[in-house]
Amino acid sequence: MAIKRPIVQKSHFIPVSSDDMLHLRRIHRDPEGTPVFMLHGAIENGRIFYSESGKGLAPYLAGKGFDVFVADLRGRGASRPRLNRSSRYGQTEAITEDIPALINAIIDLRGEVPQHWLAHSWGGVLLSSYLARFPGHRRLVSSLVYFGTKRSVQVKNLDRFLMIDLGWRWLFTLVVGVIGYLPADKLKIGSDNETVKSHNHSKQWVKAGPWIDPDDGFDYASAIKQIKLPPAWYIAAEGDRFLGHPQDVQRFIVEAGDQDYRYTVLSRKNGNLHDYGHINMLTHPDAALDHFPKVAAWLAKDSR
Repeated sequence: MAIKRPIVQKSHFIPVSSDDMLHLRRIHRDPEGTPVFMLHGAIENGRIFYSESGKGLAPYLAGKGFDVFVADLRGRGASRPRLNRSSRYGQTEAITEDIPALINAIIDLRGEVPQHWLAHSWGGVLLSSYLARFPGHRRLVSSLVYFGTKRSVQVKNLDRFLMIDLGWRWLFTLVVGVIGYLPADKLKIGSDNETVKSHNHSKQWVKAGPWIDPDDGFDYASAIKQIKLPPAWYIAAEGDRFLGHPQDVQRFIVEAGDQDYRYTVLSRKNGNLHDYGHINMLTHPDAALDHFPKVAAWLAKDSR
């Protein structure tokens, strides 16, 4: 009987400027497995996908034979240095500098091997924006899997009013003005912090306005209509009230233009174990028994 190799976790650090290093966590049992690139969302970092003890979607997929690469965007997670009030980068830099540096690092390690791209929340917006702006890497991407990804928040309910209208757009703007960045971890609204520029950029996109780069005016909405995205699976959660509400996820699918896609809402009525929320759709202990196997099967199918 063959003995399974242990799952290995190793950190790589990729220079992205004279001062900044991006953290890329590689998790695998088979170093020749199909690569999977994972990107976190706003006020988060790569730990949404993994833990040192082997919990999370990244180790789960590694156990199924995939070669998983989990990113920390600039200043987040284990990237160096941590963002502070002097940090001047935002989502434009994430799209035009961080993501290409991370993808090129994977290519350096694995070669021109087809990859799957998987994202949580705002990470999916950044990846789709990247593909719209730099369609050359489209040939490398076998499929996309987005958890709770929306660009604009248009659903109307009390949670949205309190956290988006009152919080993200007004109260947190005051906090950013005083502290010089958004201390999401200390405010208990997220696992990591955001720069002034990132916060300002996301505010512009979260409202139901144009999908245009706040720095240089690049029109992502028009550009994405000129390409066909890879096959995509958009996964929403029944208990997600405003950060990735199913209605807003569907709106983003329409924005993404021509693509072959699947859309799923994780809910008891659809056969899941729970009405999952925005975060625990990836962190709940039952996810490994519930929808993680289906994600692994989707990736395996598109790897053949």
